[in-house]
Amino acid sequence: LVLTVLFVLNLRVLGVLYPRGDEPAPLTIEVTGRQWWWDVRYLDSVPGRIVRTANELHLPVGQRVRLRLRSLDVIHSFWVPGLQGKVDMIPGRTNTFWVQADTAGIWRGQCAEFCGMQHAKMAFVVVADAPDAFARWLENERLPAAEPSDSAGRAARETFLSSGCVLCHTVRGTTAQATAGPDLTHVASRQTLAAGELPNTRGNLFGWIANPQALKPGTRMPAVPMTRDELHAITNYIGSLR
Repeated sequence: LVLTVLFVLNLRVLGVLYPRGDEPAPLTIEVTGRQWWWDVRYLDSVPGRIVRTANELHLPVGQRVRLRLRSLDVIHSFWVPGLQGKVDMIPGRTNTFWVQADTAGIWRGQCAEFCGMQHAKMAFVVVADAPDAFARWLENERLPAAEPSDSAGRAARETFLSSGCVLCHTVRGTTAQATAGPDLTHVASRQTLAAGELPNTRGNLFGWIANPQALKPGTRMPAVPMTRDELHAITNYIGSLR
């Protein structure tokens, strides 16, 4: 009898913490685990309003957000210790998860399932903003990359577009439309590089582009051959994408 009562109470609590996946939600975010980074999409009924970013989630304070969790390679596990528990991300399956931040702040998330060589460095950032600040952030993320303001910026963009970077990355508003790696359209506004491994500074960006294997051995991002001038130009262009 005692166990029956506890079982019923447990079901009621789980119903509050994990509502049915088909319940309506003001905001649904799809997070896909990859070796070793996080592909993030803010879903919308209008395809042109879907936002794609990487390794960073923004949430509106006080609002329940539905997460759709997937994996494209091996089993990963989505975990934000300061906000919610763990949910596995299993290839071929979509798990639904709910999260809510009651106060503004920044939390670190981490893959909690061993997924390969760089499992320990597969982290992400969760930023909770006031609803109006979150709405401004989301609208900015929907915009294409800003047009360079001078000839040096335009030359740097052309160097990027003629490099091997475009074989893996997207910069919306340009001819770079690959999806194998993170979307770089607003990468300079993110807090970290390499899935939480490095603070997002120009120096770290330069080093990451020059030799990612030295900073995160085994990462899928190769070191693309380029001259020092090309490396500076590409760093300046990517560093301007806010």
